[in-house]
This record gives sequence, C-alpha cells and structure tokens, in this order.
Amino acid sequence: MSSPTPDDDRTVIRPISANAPEAHPEAPAPGAGADGGFAATEFAKTKIAPTEFASTQVAGRAAPGPGAASAHSSAGDSGNALPVGTYLGEFELTSVLGEGGFGIVYLAWDHSLERRVALKEYMPAALAARTGDTQVQVKSQRHRDTFEAGRKSFVNEAKLLASFDHPSLVKVYRFWEANGTAYMVMPFYEGITLKDKLRELGAPPDEAWLMTLLAPLTEALAVIHAESCFHRDIAPDNVILLNSTGKPLLLDFGAARRVIGDMTQALTVILKPGYAPVEQYAEAPNMKQGAWTDVYALAASVHFAILGRTPPTSVGRLMSDSYVPLEEAAEGRYSRQFLQAMDKALRVRPEERTQTIAALRADLGLGTVTVEPPTVNTRPAGIAAPPPPVPKAARTQMPSQDTTQYVGPSGGAKSSSKSLWMGLGVLALAAAGAGTYFALAPRKAATPPVVTQAAPAPVAAAPAPVTPPAPARFDIRDEFAKVMSAQTPGFGVEAAATKPQLRIGKDSLGFTVKSARDGFVQVLVLGPDGAAALLFPNAQASDNRIKAGETLLLPKASWKLDTVEPAGAEHFLIIVSAQPRDYSELSKERDYIFLKLPTQEQGQALAASWTRSTPLLLGGLKSCATPDCDAYGAARFSVDIVP
Repeated sequence: MSSPTPDDDRTVIRPISANAPEAHPEAPAPGAGADGGFAATEFAKTKIAPTEFASTQVAGRAAPGPGAASAHSSAGDSGNALPVGTYLGEFELTSVLGEGGFGIVYLAWDHSLERRVALKEYMPAALAARTGDTQVQVKSQRHRDTFEAGRKSFVNEAKLLASFDHPSLVKVYRFWEANGTAYMVMPFYEGITLKDKLRELGAPPDEAWLMTLLAPLTEALAVIHAESCFHRDIAPDNVILLNSTGKPLLLDFGAARRVIGDMTQALTVILKPGYAPVEQYAEAPNMKQGAWTDVYALAASVHFAILGRTPPTSVGRLMSDSYVPLEEAAEGRYSRQFLQAMDKALRVRPEERTQTIAALRADLGLGTVTVEPPTVNTRPAGIAAPPPPVPKAARTQMPSQDTTQYVGPSGGAKSSSKSLWMGLGVLALAAAGAGTYFALAPRKAATPPVVTQAAPAPVAAAPAPVTPPAPARFDIRDEFAKVMSAQTPGFGVEAAATKPQLRIGKDSLGFTVKSARDGFVQVLVLGPDGAAALLFPNAQASDNRIKAGETLLLPKASWKLDTVEPAGAEHFLIIVSAQPRDYSELSKERDYIFLKLPTQEQGQALAASWTRSTPLLLGGLKSCATPDCDAYGAARFSVDIVP
C-alpha cells in the first residue's frame, strides 16, 4: 500500500485541543498513474462499517436472519453495542454493522413487516456509556448539554430524512427516543462505495458514466437544499452504488457529529482535505456555508474520479492557488462543457463559485428540478417510543414491504411502478399504485349548480369559431410501427426473447439479435408504465456492432436486468443500422445508464418539429459519407411481465 499523500481522500481528523482522541485515518486513495489515470491496485470489495452514523452498509455476503449471529456481531470496540438478540420494540438486533465515536449501526429484523432493516442508535462514546441492558447514561454532568444537543440533532436529522422522498437519499422508516438515547430505522442497503468502485474500475470513468451519477445526486441535493439543509461531507466514500440498481445513494449527513464538534473542545472536527471548501475551515462573515459548499465537494469528487486525486487543499489554494483546471488536465477526454462546469464549481472563493445546484445542472446540460415540499409530519410533537415487543407466541408472518417513495426530476411523485429496463428491484405499495390511478383516471365533470336569473334580451348568434383539429396523440407503439414500415430491404433482422414470460423478482431479461448484414444494434424499450428508453447501447456498454450472421445475446453480463414491477407487456424495438444512430437529438436525460426517450407531450412536440425524412425513433447521425447512411433493418418482440 502506498503512503498517504496530502491530496488523497482519506478522512482527516483535525484535533481541536491536546485532549482530543487520537485519530485513525482510513486507507489512502488509489495513487494516480503517470498519465493522471489510476494506478493498478488490488483492493477487495469491502464491507462498509462507517463510524459516523453510517446509514447503510455494504455487505459481502447475505446478512443473517432473525436471531442469527455473524462474524461481525460482536459488541464492538467500546463495549457499548447491544448484544445480538436484543429487542427494541418490534426490531430484533441480529448483528453489529458498524460502531464509531458517535453511534452504532445494527442489522435488525422487523418482526412486524418481516424484513431486514438498518437501525442506528445515538451513542457518542466519549460522552456516554451503557448502563444496564439498554439504558444510555451521560458519563459526566459537564457533558449533559453537549449530549442532549447531539441527540436533538440526531432526531431532527431523522425527521428531515423521513420527510424527503428521493432514491438517492437515505429513507428513514421511523425514529423514536427511549432508554436515554434515540434511534432511527432505515432500509438495509447493499452496494459498493464510489471510492471503491473507482478503484475497481482501474481507469478514469468516461463522461457518460459520471453523468449517470451526477444527474440523480444533484436531484437529491436540490431536494435537501430547498429546505435549507446542506450535506457538508460529500466525498466518494459517502456515496454508494446500490447492488440492486447501480444508482448512487448519498450517505452520512452526520448532523449530530457536527453539532457535538461545534460545542466542545474535547472532541474533533472532521474535515476531508481536498473535498472541504475553504468556508468549512472557519466561519467568517464573508464565507458562509450554503449550497455552494456542497457544489464544491461534489465537483471535487468528480475531480478525484477523473485524475485519481483531489484538488489541492482549499485553505492552501486561498493563499497560493496551484489548482490546474480540469479543462487543461483532462483535455480531450471529456467535453469542454463538462470540464468547464467542474472548474467553475471548484473555484476556491465561495462568491466566485457556482452558487446553486440548479446552476450546476444548467452548466452540465441537465434539466431543471422542480422540488415538492417535503412530506408533512402529522404526528404530535411528542415522539412515542415503539410499542413493547410482541410475545413470540403471538407473532404472525406479514409480507415484506418497502415503503420508499420516489421523487423525480419534476418534483412530483413518480409512478410507484418501475420498468424492467431500469432494473430497479423495488416493491411499491398497492395503495400507492391505486393513488396513482385515481389521480390520472378521467373524472366525470361535476354537475354545475342551477342559477335562476332573468332571461337576457335576444342577441343575434355569432358564427361558431372553427376549432383546429387537435394534433395526433404521440404513441411510442405507433412510432415503433413507423420504424418497422420504413426499413431497408436486405437486413433480415431477427430478434426474440429467451423467455416470453418473465416473473417479477425471479427472472432476468434475455433476448437474441441476428442480422444478415453487418451493422450497429440499437434496442428501444417501452415499459408497462409508459416509460421508454434506449436500452442498448448505454453508458456501460457502448460497443453495439454486429457481424452478418452473428447471433448477439443481450443484455450483457455487465448490465444484467432483473424483472421488477409493474406487471404487463414490455415492448422492444430492435434496429440494426448501417451507421451508428445518434439519439442525443431526442433526449439528453438519463435514468441510471439508459437514455430516456420522449413520451406524451414531450414526444408530441418533438415529432411536430422533426424535419428528417426518416422515422423519429431512428434518431439522427453524427456523421456519414456513404450512400447508405440511413439504411437499416428492424424487428419487434414483446415479453409479458407477470407476478
């Protein structure tokens, strides 16, 4: 292992006083190669057990079921962790996932809903200790105010996260105060940190890959910023890529940690040099923290992904700025627009930096985000402790449910259903689906009240205005048919699903493509929920060439797609073209690694302005100098998604 350098992304503990506890920094970041890329490393995937109230864990193996212990279920280093088998309400602790200076994270079994969850306990080890079975007690009265302030901040953070609905923000199912401390319960997430993923890649990711991360992360930040909440600790080790979807999840708001650090000189203030902007080192009247603080840290994480190192420490940059713009350091590997957006976001002085997430998204060419107000908490001010544990003899089996809702770019709740092409293994509540139906279903007009009034004097009737015909409704299936009818003879494209019927949660998508001519394969899909996407090529698989007579099996192993809700027909259009098609004219918005295709009003507007002689869903061409530029063949098939 290489020795640490000033520009790596390890967490650095900066002692405030001589009495501060000794820090143990984590392993350094991968070293940069001679060309600025990543040097080859051999890092195994690790289980994440973050010390600062980690809200999710990355498990290398399946977590134990209720009552089962595992190799990592010891009481932890401090001896403060509750033993395996302890009940906190309906939650049975099955293992300790992580223990740090400010809290303990357990894997637990929810006996009410029969599901695994992560349970966090507020436990600042420097201030408090365990007494009795579950009670937490402050070690000294001089720490009482600090302990209580930290607990209040812990609960406020739980309330805030519980009110937000976004797939890149940790969801809090419930929280309560009891036993002299506080708890929060969240989904049990599994994945790999962005930091470890970059090590695994071994080379800088391309722009499309980075944009698939930035799109949802900036959406999530826009949601929390709208409530004047700022993360203030964004770094590659505080983002995980979920195993189930590959999508990023933002971790560790660490509110209690920061409050405690602000109130006492006996603890530490935690900063990440290279990621922390200058305003985090000292509060000055002209250097307040805000949205621009998270903008800097997010851009610094991208800098690390591109060059394998962070920008120079912001405090040093303020004195003598040695920062080399990414527009120079990574020229030719990324678009100028992308690099300029990152450089602007990394300006050292806060007032010169990109000020908001909306401005950053605009600089990157991403769409606007309309943020809905967070969910209103209708509970009374007093937070009740969880009910006592149900006697084992009286327990009944209940189906597992995931109560997570999602907020999309429009700010409104997305449909609880997700297409197979998204690969999102999320079970939506039936009630949410019903709510969506009633919101969208046509309603009968209410009968107007009858108003009696004097009859007006007769007036000559004016000729009825001529109403222009409404434009034809945009339907992706009709567009599929247009592509099929306009194809060039001789391609002989064949496509078929390996299974005509796929079971939700059990089967994976598979299909074959064959062509009589050399060409390039494009796969478009329309899901049961009406969402459409370019399935292939995508940000993870760009080589879409096919040889004459070759049978191509898709999806590739690197982007396997599992079957998820909703049930219904999934329609596929396969295009084999003489030249690679360019769909950037249709959309620039991505969902995970896939380009979203326009539907409904957006598709209708695009179709009305389409001037090419070829069908809309054939897309455009970047360049072509051959006579068969728009030659292509096509095939269609469907699969049935069933419970």
